[in-house]
Amino acid sequence: MSVRDQLEPGVAGEAGEHAGPAGCAQAERRLRADAARNRAAIVAVARDVFAEQGLEAPLEAIAARAGVGIATLYRRFPTREKLVAAALVEKVAEYAEAARQALAAPDPWEGFAGFVERICELQAGDRGLSDLLSMTLSADEQVEELRRTANDLLITVIDRAKAAGTLREDFVGEDLVLLLIATAAVMHVTHADAPEAWRRFVALALDAFSARGSPGLPKTTLPEPPSTAQLTQAMIRLARERGCGQRS
Repeated sequence: MSVRDQLEPGVAGEAGEHAGPAGCAQAERRLRADAARNRAAIVAVARDVFAEQGLEAPLEAIAARAGVGIATLYRRFPTREKLVAAALVEKVAEYAEAARQALAAPDPWEGFAGFVERICELQAGDRGLSDLLSMTLSADEQVEELRRTANDLLITVIDRAKAAGTLREDFVGEDLVLLLIATAAVMHVTHADAPEAWRRFVALALDAFSARGSPGLPKTTLPEPPSTAQLTQAMIRLARERGCGQRS
């Protein structure tokens, strides 16, 4: 346990026994300031670590990088879900904002397609958000409220594109969840060797989602595909990660 962990819970009471009311108040203010700094440091580091490693990143690594003991982390965030919510609430707010912008777009298809591209772009830059978008974080109401708001807006975005005849009639919201899960897998496998490969995958998915033959649809232009060498290297890397092809 660190010195900070040892002192933080009880130092105010101990100081107050000898310093009088003024000293006690001063000690309490110092503790509150220290606690606020610790919390801010933990959240900032957690945001970075989750973005790099995903939501299963070790909490001990977050505490160490933030310069606090694991006991301090757990005092501020009793569960992993609470820490995830604090670290990613701004990213989830971006998700909701993207849905608002999609609904405000003059062209229904451009609004829908722009939303899909934006969300996948957010995924590509943040592995933690990528994990979060494919799961439910029931422990935090603020995050779930933002997600519900985004999903309600998205239903309208989808219905608007269908009414315009540009989104296929049998498309459902669950298809977007499937895309997010699949895109997360593509990003995980290719990010080191072909970091832009996900863009082509998303473009292919949008082409499949579109109402073929609709006069209101722009012609699909696919991003460049990853090279054979890039994909080969990505597949080799994945095999090594899974412990395949190694001599026992």
